Amino acid sequence: MAKYSKKAQQKIGEVMHEFKKGKLKTSSGKKVSVRDQAIAIGISEAEQEGYKVPKKPSKSKKTKDKKTK
Repeated sequence: MAKYSKKAQQKIGEVMHEFKKGKLKTSSGKKVSVRDQAIAIGISEAEQEGYKVPKKPSKSKKTKDKKTK
């Protein structure tokens, strides 16, 4: 499994702390109410700051397998 850098982990932790306090907002200004969305925001912010974040798994292999069956 790919690893996140320490700085990326800290950034995601900060975002999750904001989420738990109820202060995390989306880009449109709405309050984030779903944990998965908060994690995605944290990962996105870590990527933007240039921290090491694993790439998303590609879905092309799954669609290839379905087509051959």
